[in-house]
Amino acid sequence: MPNLTKRTVAAAKPCEKQTFIWDGDLKGFGLLVLPSGVKSFVVQYRTEAGRSRRLTLGRYGALTPDAARKMAADALTLVRKGGDPVADRQALKSASTVDQLMTRYLQDHVKVHNAARTQSEVERLIEKIIRPRLGTTKVASVTRQDVTKLHKALASTPRQANFVLSVLSKAFNLAEVWGMRPEQSNPVRLVKRYKETERERFLTMEELTRLGRSLEEAETKGLPWIIKAHEDTLKHLPADEEKRRSPVNPMALAAIRLLLFTGARLSEILELKWEDVDQENGMIALPARKGDGRRAHPVSTGALAILSDLPRLRNSPYVLPRTGDPKRHISKEVLEKAWQRVRTHAGLKDVRLHDLRHTVGTFASQAGSNAFMISHLLRHSNVAITNRYVNPDSDPIRVLSETIGERIEAGLNGERQRPDAASILEEK
Repeated sequence: MPNLTKRTVAAAKPCEKQTFIWDGDLKGFGLLVLPSGVKSFVVQYRTEAGRSRRLTLGRYGALTPDAARKMAADALTLVRKGGDPVADRQALKSASTVDQLMTRYLQDHVKVHNAARTQSEVERLIEKIIRPRLGTTKVASVTRQDVTKLHKALASTPRQANFVLSVLSKAFNLAEVWGMRPEQSNPVRLVKRYKETERERFLTMEELTRLGRSLEEAETKGLPWIIKAHEDTLKHLPADEEKRRSPVNPMALAAIRLLLFTGARLSEILELKWEDVDQENGMIALPARKGDGRRAHPVSTGALAILSDLPRLRNSPYVLPRTGDPKRHISKEVLEKAWQRVRTHAGLKDVRLHDLRHTVGTFASQAGSNAFMISHLLRHSNVAITNRYVNPDSDPIRVLSETIGERIEAGLNGERQRPDAASILEEK
């Protein structure tokens, strides 16, 4: 039999039935010629179990005889080691895609173990980012390079990029549990996260005073309009600036005050029901940790006073119901819109609603509370998270550092030993 070369392959003619031309040098390597004239390189072999298999390597034209011979030799080497290239190919074709993994991940993990808000965010990332970029790829075929490329494409939004990595990491860990990938093969491993800038914004006492004045004005007279139109349109506005005021949703204003007095998360206050309020014992039910069920949590008399002033609608279970639909709580969009007006009037344009929670943690720190107490106050899952919210006052540290420095300098200069640091701090 002749060897399969470019000349012999080109000279092969189609017949009425499919024909095979086998290579004289590499046993099992051949050329399949169909009646249509299509020519494909194949490998014929037997598995360890004695089953005859035929593996199609590719069409002539797309593959040269030399390239096909190399592929055939590799396949036959695998067969001699007990492998089955045809079975491997069939398994790959029927293997789960990232789309299928994400569907199972959402159904069996996210909707079972994650809070509603987390579920919503994970679903958004999967639908908008992960499925479009990796959805059709086989789970077993995803590499670290694929993940790195996706991560780099999201470099302009580092927090979101890191969240996508977290979602993929958990999904691929579960893929190993579900038999979709070999163990210890998570492609997210060793992909370096972007550094995220942690906000440490909180209100100073002076800013808090300005906020209080704006809230009071919003509750009594209403707030001035935020004029965004071009100067040419100003002539159509009322000449009297006092007439350029409008009321602010009272439920939104109450929500802002409750956020500041409790340090609670936005969703926890918006979804608060009257059954969660225990005025007699000074408690409101809040999640012990983010995403957990609610349980009694002590709050200040200021928070209880705000709740006492709110009307109770018989047809609404919510503390902060919607005006037009009391069976639903006030929306986040309405609250955000009200906050935009309040913070603009107070000159606090860079302050977010979540920074009110930062403020509570910071004030607790400045009052001398330790990280464990503040962690309980803000209901964090661990103390490490507390450090992102708490902004310790530098003045006591500066005093202590100065005192220690003075004592060291005194010692170096051979001066008389001064009182201990604690005593000096008390004097200062």
